[in-house]
Amino acid sequence: MAAAPAVVRIDVADEPAAWRDAGFTVADDDTTRIGAITIRLVGRTQGKGIVNWAWSDLTGDGPIDGLSTTSTAPGSLRPTAHPNGCTIIDHVVVVTPDLERTVPAFEARDLEVRRVRHTDQYGPAFRQVFFRGGETIIEIIGPDTPREGDDRDAHFYGLAFTVEDLGATASFLGERLGSIKDAVQDGRRIATLRHEAFDISIPIALMSI
Repeated sequence: MAAAPAVVRIDVADEPAAWRDAGFTVADDDTTRIGAITIRLVGRTQGKGIVNWAWSDLTGDGPIDGLSTTSTAPGSLRPTAHPNGCTIIDHVVVVTPDLERTVPAFEARDLEVRRVRHTDQYGPAFRQVFFRGGETIIEIIGPDTPREGDDRDAHFYGLAFTVEDLGATASFLGERLGSIKDAVQDGRRIATLRHEAFDISIPIALMSI
């Protein structure tokens, strides 16, 4: 049986010092390993935000609806401890103006929709479509109806991490972490890093187990 596709590495255009300041253990090669996924911090000379992700055992080559995508060998499962308590990347958030285009682009790479959630509680109706990428979940967010005239590619938005003890993480980060509130997922709690406290170019959420 062929191995299931998995996200192995995520490249972020941030400086390593900013992630160390947020409580991540960053190695001398400017990488930080969270669970089975390595985040490579490539610096601001490469832009801002997530600039690429690498998968193992993914069908096909090239970008997925504009998302820079490369192939690599499966990573090791060597655990790394982080002062902020992060254990895995819970999910990667992707935003698209056109789910009817982006979702089939993922399916064309032999990735399978696992769940669809519809909501209009925050304004205009939108959907969240979920795929599995190994240890992490890919959450694609887009409007119910494609935005007329908006032909932009899908783009990476942010990351959510699972932490061992969200209360302990909040104590460690202090005022640099936003208030803890109920997550969409039943029984879980969530808080976000305050954007103004860190020179990190993507939204980061921290979630209870």
